[in-house]
Amino acid sequence: MNKYANIIIEATAKNLNRPFTYRVPQHLKNDIDIGSIVEVPFGKNNKVINGYVIDFTDSIDFDENKAKDIIQINHTVAVEAEMIKLGKWMEKRYITSFHAAFNLMVPSSQVQNKKYKNRVVLLLDQDTAEEELIKLADKKKNNKLMALKILIELKELSEESLLNKSGITKAVLKTMEKQGWVKIIKDEIYRNPFSINNKSSKKIQLNEQQRNALNKINQASDNNENKVFLLHGITGSGKTEVYMQAIENQLNKNKQAIVLIPEIGLTPQMVNRFTERFGDIVGVMNSKLSPGEKYDQWRKAKEGIISIMIGPRSAIFTPFSNIGIIIIDEEHEMTYKSEMPPKFHAREVAIKRASLGKYPVVLGSATPLLESYHKALDNKYELLELDSKAIENASLETVIADMREELVNGNKTILSSELNNAIASALARKEQIILFINRRGYASFVSCRKCGYVIKCSSCDISMTYHATNKKMICHYCGNSHEKPKECPNCGSIHIKEVGTGTQKVEQSIKKLFPDARVSRMDMDTTTKKNDTERILLDFNNKQSDILIGTQMIAKGHHFENVTLVGVILADTSLFLEDFRACEKTFQLITQVTGRTGRAEKPGKAIIQTYSPEHYAIITAANQSYREFYDKEIAYRKLMDYPPFSNIGTIMISAREERDLISEAYQIKDLIVKLAKDKEITVLGPTPAQVSKVKNVFRWRIIVKSKEYKPLNILLYNLNQSIVYDNRYNKINLQIDINPMMSY
Repeated sequence: MNKYANIIIEATAKNLNRPFTYRVPQHLKNDIDIGSIVEVPFGKNNKVINGYVIDFTDSIDFDENKAKDIIQINHTVAVEAEMIKLGKWMEKRYITSFHAAFNLMVPSSQVQNKKYKNRVVLLLDQDTAEEELIKLADKKKNNKLMALKILIELKELSEESLLNKSGITKAVLKTMEKQGWVKIIKDEIYRNPFSINNKSSKKIQLNEQQRNALNKINQASDNNENKVFLLHGITGSGKTEVYMQAIENQLNKNKQAIVLIPEIGLTPQMVNRFTERFGDIVGVMNSKLSPGEKYDQWRKAKEGIISIMIGPRSAIFTPFSNIGIIIIDEEHEMTYKSEMPPKFHAREVAIKRASLGKYPVVLGSATPLLESYHKALDNKYELLELDSKAIENASLETVIADMREELVNGNKTILSSELNNAIASALARKEQIILFINRRGYASFVSCRKCGYVIKCSSCDISMTYHATNKKMICHYCGNSHEKPKECPNCGSIHIKEVGTGTQKVEQSIKKLFPDARVSRMDMDTTTKKNDTERILLDFNNKQSDILIGTQMIAKGHHFENVTLVGVILADTSLFLEDFRACEKTFQLITQVTGRTGRAEKPGKAIIQTYSPEHYAIITAANQSYREFYDKEIAYRKLMDYPPFSNIGTIMISAREERDLISEAYQIKDLIVKLAKDKEITVLGPTPAQVSKVKNVFRWRIIVKSKEYKPLNILLYNLNQSIVYDNRYNKINLQIDINPMMSY
């Protein structure tokens, strides 16, 4: 019998990132297990805190008399033993704390309240109940009489219904219970964050490529092989149907499935498709859920009430005990990488979790991440290609509109003549249009036309965006806002003007150009409430709006049969950013958004407006030619020694005092150089970050490059350990990100 437990305590202090050993009391020995969440006394004052049991031992290397006892086990939540292994791996892989890793795996400790609904059951037999009715008939007040009549007819019903139908109070109902007439039963209910779709859908007949992909996935599953498949399918090729039939194979074996999607905006449509096929065994997890809804979804998964979990990256920690497959849709999306510590990538965590359970992972995308496709060509992943539309008659025509020529021809509007005419034609045919621009707000920034001064946030080193709806300047980093100045703060000129285009400006222009069209907008500003995303998409799907304008929230995953036109307002938005992935992100976005049309029997048309029509990212996206783009981009990556030919570690150093920050940044660089001795590692910096100040905190960065991942991981882990235990670095905050998906 285990005598001691090694426990990771729930504490954020850097120097507490290690197991602490506690004695297991006799009365807990039969209940405690790896993954149990327990209460323990900690520190000199024996403050009671929670902790995670990670393993057991029969001996300790300190005085037994100093060992403290575990107080009690929290039976409401626990972590699977497999997830404890995963958490240990994450602590090293993402240079985080054990506590931070395990904290991802359980619902908020503040929410452990189950929800109940009372049910009233009649205990009297028929004869006795009718005798009581006769007695009640002689009394003036007959609410109790009505309640008894209802119960005689229905035998049982919810407390709420009985009170409403009969008019009795809860006090009267309690009296009836004391008399032995009824029994009030508390039924546990689950908070459901979505309504189950009562429609039903049947399996679609797969084409040869889909069948081949499905057979290979099922074969790996049947053989308990931890294979990673890259399902590369053009938009509209039927990847989702392959997912669903692969999952059905798992359900037939009483196994479970996790389906990751990149954005909350895709949740309603994906959940609808899955509930149509699989019913109420589908669950959903995302950040828009209330704490209670998250807790109930987590518990339904743990108790086996649901078998399929759909959600963004956090859904990878679903507490299923018998997983058969993990699917990551739109695997290229940067949202799968957490921007907050622990900076994990859901794809890597999925592959590691699957390796512990011996089952396959399917990565699906029309525009796979270059690193993923490179691994597939290198046989580290198995490549499955779907290069034809699932619907045979589906067709897509793409046109590149050169906005330089439009300007020469006197067109200064946001729409090219081609797109303007196409919108008018689509509206005349009662067909729908999607207009995409990857920038929210009305204008990118506000500047003075006399001196060139740009209005910046006072707390961040970033220009503020003008929002016409509330006529405010807003910082998209910290949320600061203020009225647009009437004169230049620098020179006093009144010639202040908005520059650039965002979704609000596009919406305003479209409404002027097409006053009879019903226009809706979907971006971060219009989806602040819980059900806003679902409402906008449902209205559009039900043809209650003609034109949907949006950011990348509308660019992928959606299927609208009546959309025959997609317009990319400004394809160059992300093309020339200070980011080695800029071309790849541009290609992915354009390919994905143009793929929202030409998916059904009606022919689709996509018009891509650009000032760089000759750029290979634009041309290959217009041609929907991933392999052509890959060949050009991979040559550039190899020349510049960027991923997948190297691994990059970014060390972000921040502090409130810039002088302290700069001094310690150079000290950290010296430490890195010392730790990197005799290793093939390149150190760049320190330099100010791209956004060098956020919320009045200054930020500098150091970049470390290595061809091999392991030496880089060890170096950065050792660096973090050195700084954590060195009081000289108390004035700074350090964040480490290996192979980031965004530039710093």
